[in-house]
Amino acid sequence: MATEHRTLHNRVLAVLGPAIAAGDYTPGHAFTLQGLEQDFGVSRTVAREAVRVLESMRLVVSRPRTGIRVRPQRDWSVFDPQLIRWRLAGSGRMDQLRSLNELRAAVEPGAAALAAERGPADERAQLVVVAEQMTLTGQAGELTTFMELDITFHRRILELSGNEMLSGLAEVVTEVLVGRTSYDLMPHNPRPEALRLHTAVAQAIRDGLPDVAEAAMRSIVTEVADALREDGTEPVC
Repeated sequence: MATEHRTLHNRVLAVLGPAIAAGDYTPGHAFTLQGLEQDFGVSRTVAREAVRVLESMRLVVSRPRTGIRVRPQRDWSVFDPQLIRWRLAGSGRMDQLRSLNELRAAVEPGAAALAAERGPADERAQLVVVAEQMTLTGQAGELTTFMELDITFHRRILELSGNEMLSGLAEVVTEVLVGRTSYDLMPHNPRPEALRLHTAVAQAIRDGLPDVAEAAMRSIVTEVADALREDGTEPVC
């Protein structure tokens, strides 16, 4: 029974969440629990739990006598990984990718500099090993393994920064790295320049060179954005 309940709950969210994230319902649009019950053929309990999840993401607000209303986008919990996935899956994908890229451009260069200054020596050295593995798998066209290594690489830099606020953005970075592969926004073989830059970042962090690490990381974001524009696509990451 618990599994069935969870399945129904997820089914409501899988339809309603992406629709709100895509702008299919304008701010102020009202739902009722009774209407959700009828539309999805679920119990009041299932409908209420789905609404609670949407409330936790600040997509909707529920009040007595006014029902369940869609919030303006400015109120959304935009760093929520599930919301990011919904937005990447919808018609506003490129706007979401652009926002994520701009966030990374603002955050990751500084995180790389801090990692070079604060990270433990052994962990900084391990980052070079990850970069080498990225080069090998990228050149071989093993995109799934490359993506996993890429996620590890960027997460470790955020963690090595020694700043819990930066580390807290690891899930956001993960979602954009997964998204660019899931939606075929990455070449079959990563560009040689991108691979070289990842190695340069890792070596600078290992060697304790914050200025070099920051500049190389900034180049990673810029290089990928420029490459995608050349292909006629908006920048990703």
